Amino acid sequence: MTLRTIVISIVFIFVFIKTKAQNYELGKVTIAELEEKFNPKDTTAPATILFKKGRTFFTYNLKSGFSANNVYEFKIKIYKKEGLSWANQKVRFYVGYEDLDKDKVEFSDAVTYNLEKGSIVKTKLNNQGEFKKNVNKYWNERIITLPNVKVGSVIEYKYILKSENIVKLPDFDIQYRIPVNYFEYKTEIPEYYIYKPILIGNLPVESDFKLASGNQNYENEYNQSRTLTYTQINSFYSGRNIPALVDEPYINNVENYKGSINQELERVRMPEQPVKDYSVTWEGVATTIFKEQKFGKELTEFNFLAEDVKRLLTNVASQNEKINTIFQFVQNKMNWNEENGYYTDVGVIKAYTAQTGNVAEINFILINMLKLGGIVANPVLVSTLENGVPVYPTRTGFNYVIAAAEIDGKQILLDASHKFTTPGILPLNVLNWKGRLIKKDGTSEEIDLNPQNVSIEASNVLAKIDSSGKIKGTIRVQKTKYEAYNFRIRNTNKNLENYLETLEEKLGGVKISDYTAENKNAKFSDPVLETFNFVTDNQSEIIGGKIFINPLLFFTKSKNPFTQEKRQMAIYFGYPLQEKINLSLQIPDGYSVESMPKPVRISSEDKQIVFLLNIANEQNNIQITSSREINKSTFAADEYEVLKNLFQKAIISQNEKIVLKKI
Repeated sequence: MTLRTIVISIVFIFVFIKTKAQNYELGKVTIAELEEKFNPKDTTAPATILFKKGRTFFTYNLKSGFSANNVYEFKIKIYKKEGLSWANQKVRFYVGYEDLDKDKVEFSDAVTYNLEKGSIVKTKLNNQGEFKKNVNKYWNERIITLPNVKVGSVIEYKYILKSENIVKLPDFDIQYRIPVNYFEYKTEIPEYYIYKPILIGNLPVESDFKLASGNQNYENEYNQSRTLTYTQINSFYSGRNIPALVDEPYINNVENYKGSINQELERVRMPEQPVKDYSVTWEGVATTIFKEQKFGKELTEFNFLAEDVKRLLTNVASQNEKINTIFQFVQNKMNWNEENGYYTDVGVIKAYTAQTGNVAEINFILINMLKLGGIVANPVLVSTLENGVPVYPTRTGFNYVIAAAEIDGKQILLDASHKFTTPGILPLNVLNWKGRLIKKDGTSEEIDLNPQNVSIEASNVLAKIDSSGKIKGTIRVQKTKYEAYNFRIRNTNKNLENYLETLEEKLGGVKISDYTAENKNAKFSDPVLETFNFVTDNQSEIIGGKIFINPLLFFTKSKNPFTQEKRQMAIYFGYPLQEKINLSLQIPDGYSVESMPKPVRISSEDKQIVFLLNIANEQNNIQITSSREINKSTFAADEYEVLKNLFQKAIISQNEKIVLKKI
């Protein structure tokens, strides 16, 4: 099964027909638009984008060559109070170039329209409603807040994003958290640049392409006016009635599924110059990245690490032990400055001295130390969950880099920038389908980032119920691999009292005492072990002298997370997981079992989802064993109905009661 059917359903459904765009222009607000109370196609929508228009065109000067200009126009209707946030608009732009001028963003034509006493009243944006914000040394934001926006308003604005970076044009989003009635996008691209258009999302888009003549006036080095004439490719995309993007349970990043039109530079073919390939093949991507000083050169910096590696590996023989020793050293020594990326910033030498660096610097130090220790190690490019999925050969689609150490042909994935990771356990936002291992010789290979080994949460419960229905007992919970990692990142710095309050609520209002946790802050490769006593009186009912008990007590699932009739997006569990519960329940003297749920096994045909419930009565003890296995990380949207039915059957089975009667 491919990513096209699992992760983001990327399809090429451009309709190659000529379409004539309707006359959508700013400043043409009508009384009917202001009087409209709701979107007729989505009455729940708090607002609607009445239209979005975009145009990308190129300008030229002798100093910097071609630059891209991206112009956007929006017209938005506000229906509800929840839609008022659309009055606040921000555009992020890049300022961290070394060889290029900063990107620039300019807003204009920002107006709010209201209907007052039957007349249209316009309120224009003033200087106080616009400002710039520094996000970090790489990014700035231009922000506007449109004035006098209220329920019923129509707002309009326009902005232009100018950039000398033409390797990848900005994505043109066609889907938002509110519906889009109409969009159109025009590109006018000189023949020297070949871009690959990629449509994200299963949405109908009409398109038209044609060749046209283009020209640019510029001044040469002698301040003489000159004209550059060329052929350009004009493209036109449009669509109507785009539904709002909605959240669904068990989703990695809903933004990965958002409809958009992406353009990435494949090739440059300037007159009288060699053709330059950018991202036609993965090998081209690998070669291009390795040639960058802040990547390839940094992976050759070894000398400053030699003494530390020699000291660390004294009396260390096995390759696995070498990997663990070096990994723990780098993880403990280095501190992540919370900056991602696959290029270094200050460089590995300065980062090592300062004991602080970005993701690339920390993991490049790890790779270089592993190589000094005789371990084959290479970088793996990754796109984090929040960054999307690079399906086609791309270098701009990645935003992260990890290490891969090889033993006997098997890759062990490593990330030393985070404090609770271990060899083979990566940060959760890195588990994003595929990475790309790249080598100095320009070769590359696809690396599966989805964990193959099952993480386990195993709960052992010894409990006793009395004649009043109160249950007391002891629980021991073992969490392995990603379940342990998840626990540590969520709770290591959490106040114990707050954590126990949350745990008591999660377990249906039990009272917890004598709580202990082993390996919470140490031995990250070992399981986390929680042990505590509990008391509860709300896991049973007494009716007519009989006691009715949930067989899994507070572990009982009562609600199916999958309630939608249809599913648009893949179902994402993060990692293979097995939840096991072993429960021994002692019944009170003077009672016997009248009835119990029947043992049940519920499974998908491919055994990727398995539910088990076994129950037996031995004298005054009831033994219950339950397990839920989810044996792969991601399920395609077309598997949703099967998942939904399996979960529902499991819920029904575990909600059948144990009935105790007096002897």
